[in-house]
Order: sequence, then structure tokens, then C-alpha cells
Amino acid sequence: MGPLQGTRVVELAGIGPLPHAAMLLAELGADVIRIDRPGWQPLGIPARHDLSLRGRPSLGVDLKDPRGVDLVRRLAGGADVFLEGFRPGVAERLGLGPDDLRGAHRELIYGRMTGWGQSGPLAEHAGHDIDFIAVTGMLHAIGSTAEPAVPLNLVGDLGGGAMYLVVGVLAALLERVRSGEGQVIDAAIVDGTTHLGTAVFGLLAAGLWEDRRATNLIDGGTPYYAVYETRDGRHLAVGPLEDRFYDDFAARIELAADAPDRSDRSRWPHLRQAIGDRIRTRDLADWIEAFDGSDSCVAPVLALSEAVAHPHLAARGTLVDVDGVVQPAPAPRFSRTPGTLAPASAEVSADPAHVLTQWGIDDAATLVEAGVVAAPPAEER
Repeated sequence: MGPLQGTRVVELAGIGPLPHAAMLLAELGADVIRIDRPGWQPLGIPARHDLSLRGRPSLGVDLKDPRGVDLVRRLAGGADVFLEGFRPGVAERLGLGPDDLRGAHRELIYGRMTGWGQSGPLAEHAGHDIDFIAVTGMLHAIGSTAEPAVPLNLVGDLGGGAMYLVVGVLAALLERVRSGEGQVIDAAIVDGTTHLGTAVFGLLAAGLWEDRRATNLIDGGTPYYAVYETRDGRHLAVGPLEDRFYDDFAARIELAADAPDRSDRSRWPHLRQAIGDRIRTRDLADWIEAFDGSDSCVAPVLALSEAVAHPHLAARGTLVDVDGVVQPAPAPRFSRTPGTLAPASAEVSADPAHVLTQWGIDDAATLVEAGVVAAPPAEER
């Protein structure tokens, strides 16, 4: 199932954005195989709970053994896409760089996922999501007036990294239909994160965006696009930007008729205080009921553990329970070729010889017996 059915992808294991991109490709129907280091658990997460590994087998391959490197080359020779997330030059030193794999297989699409990119003065330096988004200006733009807020790793690793790698792969697959050739994709988190901020950079250039946190239309600066505390210590997300939505919102919270005009920026602090005072008069559950069915653009701020029970998410099946593990369902949705929530990686990795045989590796059993290839340890499954 899935629109990518028939597409084969080899993933050279990494952390952060690379496994998320490979997971998405697998759920879109691609046949993905993850090449891992034997026994490697970089974050110490049991395999059944490491949801970024779902939907594809993960096999430990000894890349210090020439037979392991040869195996990966053979797998890449039968693949459409090869993904790696090492620092520049590491894949080449392993004998698995673009020239090594694409020399005799020009149709191969080689996706490279890094934080800093394949070039530039920081290209070979270490870094994490927080560092990558810091230099783009995006971290500076998110948070309170006092200090930036760390937006999990959603903006950099996943938004600016994984999703741009997937876009690159899909575009390269489409272009290959016309040209007959693959290509190398340099997906850098700094590039993708900056690209996500295109509209903000435009507003900044036009003088319509202040280069300070919590002072603009959608960064929490406006009192009608902000988060407010309720009487019971919970929070309500408020976002009625349009006049008619704001009027409905003001009526439902019974905002005083003499409250400051929302178009008067100089009085925003007073309007924020007035709105906050009203919202603190009732519990979150009361406000959920008050705004039920309205177009006020108001929503409760739910904890992760509460999201699965939200009526809208429940109706769409946005979160599902698989063997006691609540997790997101595949996205986006397709009318004819729906994505598939495949078994956890550990469930499909227990028989590495079988996995490799399905990929046309006729000496799979020999490689397993020699210890070149291994399944995850039993305790990880």
C-alpha cells in the first residue's frame, strides 16, 4: 500500500531527522531497510518504543568487515534511494559515498542529511538541533521577551531537516522519470529551517516584523494570539486574528465593553491584562464548554497524554494505540493509496536472513552465520 509502493530505500542509520524521514517514506509505501551498527541503541530507548524506527527492518551490519560494506553496496545497487546522515566525508571513508554507490548505478538517489550541510566552515563540526536553529534566527524569534524558548526538535531536526530531505527525495524520484538519472541531495537543517522562515524574512524586510520576540502578530506579541492561564492552572490557546472571530471570542469571555481597542498597539498590555483576568475566572473545562462549536479560534492546551482523547483527534484516528503504545498514525492521507502503520522495527528484524533474501541477497544466511549481520538483541525486542 501507499503511493511509494515499489520504491526501495536503504537507510544508513543515524539519529534525529534521518530516521524520521525514513519512517515517513516507509509509511508512504516504500520498502525501507535500515542498516545499523550491531547492538547500537544511541538514545537507550527500547526498540518497541523508538517510534522513529517503525515500519522497516533494522539490521546490525559490521561495516568494519569488508563483507559488511560489500553487502551495503549490493543493497544500494538494488535500491532507488540511499540515505545517510554522517558528517561530510564519513560515508566516503567507509566506501559508501555517492561516487562509490552511483558509479555503476546512475539511477540511485543519494540523500545526505546533516545539520550544517556538506559545505561551509561548520560543515565538519558537531551540533544538535538547538545549535542549528540558533544561527538561523529562528530560535531568537521564538519565546518570551525574557528569553528564547526551545521548541523541542520540531523546527530544526524534523521540520527543517527530515521533511526537507523527504521533499528532496520525492522531487528527485519525479525528476528521474524524465531524465533517467538520480542525483545527490544535500539536505541541511540550517537551510531547511531558514526556508521555513521565508514569510518572516519577507515581513522583516518590509518593516512589518520587529526582530524581537513576543512583539509581533503570531509570536505571542498580540494579546489575541497568545496563551492564557485558567483558574485551575491550565492554559487556553487564543488566536482570533480576524475581526469576526475576535468579536465572538470577546463575547464568550464577556470582555468588558470598555476594554482597550485591539487595533491600538499602545494599549496591548492593558488588553492582555483584561483578557487574562477574564480567562482566570474559570477552569479549562468550563472554557472548553463555552467555546464548543464556535469560530473563536480557541483551543485547550493539552498534555501529550491527553491529546489521544481529544474528540477531533479521536474521530480522525490521529493517534492510535498499537500494542499498548500510543503513537501518531501515518500522515498525510491518500484517497487511493493510503499509508500503512507497519509493525515496529523490532518485530520485523528478528530474522535478518529472511529480510536480506527478500532484497535479493542470496548469501544472506552465510553473512548471518559469520556475524557480519545481526538482528537486534532479544532484550531490545
